[in-house]
Amino acid sequence: MTTPTRPPALPRVAVCGISLEASTFSPALTTAAMLAPRRGREVLDAWDFWRPGGSLADRAQWIGILQARSIAGGAIPADDHALLKAEILAGLVAAVAEAPLDGVVLDIHGAASVVGLDDMEGDLAVAVRAVVGPDCLISSGMDLHGNVSRTLAGTVDLLTTYRTAPHVDWQETKERAARNLLDRLALPPGRRRPAKAWVPVPILLPGEMTSTRQEPATSLYARVPEIEALDGILDAGIWIGYPWADEPRNCAVVMVVGDDAGLATKEAAALARELWARREEFGFVAPTGTLAEVLARAVAAPTGPFVISDSGDNPTAGGAGDVTWTLAALLASEELAASGKRAIYASIPDAPAALAAAEVGVGADVRLTLGARIDPRPAPPVQVSGRVVAVVPSEDNVEVVVRTPAVDVVVTRRRRPYHLESDFTRLGLDPRTADIVVVKIGYLEPELFDLAADWMLALTPGGVDQHLSRLGHRRVRRPMFPLDDVSSVDPVADAVLFPGDTGG
Repeated sequence: MTTPTRPPALPRVAVCGISLEASTFSPALTTAAMLAPRRGREVLDAWDFWRPGGSLADRAQWIGILQARSIAGGAIPADDHALLKAEILAGLVAAVAEAPLDGVVLDIHGAASVVGLDDMEGDLAVAVRAVVGPDCLISSGMDLHGNVSRTLAGTVDLLTTYRTAPHVDWQETKERAARNLLDRLALPPGRRRPAKAWVPVPILLPGEMTSTRQEPATSLYARVPEIEALDGILDAGIWIGYPWADEPRNCAVVMVVGDDAGLATKEAAALARELWARREEFGFVAPTGTLAEVLARAVAAPTGPFVISDSGDNPTAGGAGDVTWTLAALLASEELAASGKRAIYASIPDAPAALAAAEVGVGADVRLTLGARIDPRPAPPVQVSGRVVAVVPSEDNVEVVVRTPAVDVVVTRRRRPYHLESDFTRLGLDPRTADIVVVKIGYLEPELFDLAADWMLALTPGGVDQHLSRLGHRRVRRPMFPLDDVSSVDPVADAVLFPGDTGG
C-alpha cells in the first residue's frame, strides 16, 4: 500500500513597512495618522497580486502586519514613528509565536526621515531581523529615489527597485520583490541567501534631472535588465537616491544580487563606474527658468495648455504644499491679466479657507487668506478674492475652486497632488482647453505630459528646491557631486560585498 505524500506546507511570509519620502528641509511633519496605516488583510488587499485570485495569492501563507504609507512630506515625529514601529514589531512577535516565519516582505520607499533618527529604513530592518531571526529571508522592493545605507543593504536579503521615472513600473517592482522571495524560499536552506554587491556612488541629484525619459538615465537603466539576465545574477538596481534630506546615507547606490559573487561584484562596479562617468550628462527633463521667465513663456505661447511645474513645493517630493510664492506671482501678474489668458493653479492646501468656501457654497463671492501656514519662508499668506465655482467633498478632503479674474485657484483641506486629467475634470476644470496649467510637481506625470502643448519647470523655492546648493546640506558624505569638487573621487572606493550563502 502506497502512503499518500503530503504536499509541502506553504511558506509563512509577513508583510509590513513604513513608506514615505520625507524632506528634512521642509518644516512640515508627517504624523502617524497621515501615514494611514493598514492592518491585517488590508495590507494584502492593497496589491492585486496578493488579493484572492492574484498571481501570488496561493503561493504562501501571507500575514499582513502593518503597512503605513503617505505621499511625500516632512519628517515623521519621533513619537509617531515609535508607535508604528512598536506595532510592527509586536505583530511580528505574535506571528512568530504561532510558528516561525520563513520570510518578510518589507514594504518601504527608502527616503523616510524621522526627527532625531538617521536611516529609518535601516533601523526598522535591524529591528525586524531581531524578531524574525537569522533564518528568515527579508525582501524589499523600493523606490529608485530611496536610499540604501550599508545597514539596510547588509540586513535585507533581497533588494530590488523601480527602473522607471516616472514610476510606471512601481506595482511590477513590488510584485518582483515578493516573487523573488518565494523563489529563494523554494531553494534548500543554506542556498537561499544570494551575495549582494553594494556600491555607494557620491552623486546627489533630483529626480527632475534623472528621469528615465532622457539620457543618460535611459541607457543606464536599460543596463539593469541586461545584468539581471546574466547567469548567476538574480537582480540589479540603480538607486539614484533622495537629495532633499540631509543624512549621511543620501547618495546614489548601485546593487547587484546573485549567487555568483564575483560576477555580482564585477557588474556592480562596472555599472557604478558608468554612472559616475556620465554624471555631467544629467540635466533637467524640461526647459527651466525663474518663475518670471517661465510665466512670460507661458503667456506668449501660441497654443495651450502650457503647463508650468511649480517644482520647489512639490508635495510628491516632500514639499509642504502651501508655499504661496507662485500663486502670489500669478495673481499679481499684469502680463497675465493683459493677455486675456486664464490659468489653473493646483493647488494650495488651507483647511480653514477650504471649509469656509465650502460652507458658503457655489456661487458665493469670497475673500480668503491662503497658504504659508506650514512653510511661510519663501512668501507670506496670499489674499484671494473671487467666486466659488466648485465644491467637491470626499472621504478625507474638501476641494474648492475659487475663480479670480485670471486664475482658477484650487484650494484643498488636505495637501494632495494633481497628476491626472480626472483630478481637474472632477472639479469642473478642463486642463486640455486651459491656456496655462500650474501644478506643484517636478517632472510631469504621464497624463499631464501627454496633454501639455508645451511645458517648463519653474525653479521655485520650497522644501524641495531644485537648486540643492541653496538648501545647505551639512551631513551628507563629502565630497559629493554636484556640491563639491569630485575630480579625485574613486566611485567604487566604498564598495562592499555581502557574501550570502553562496558568495564564497
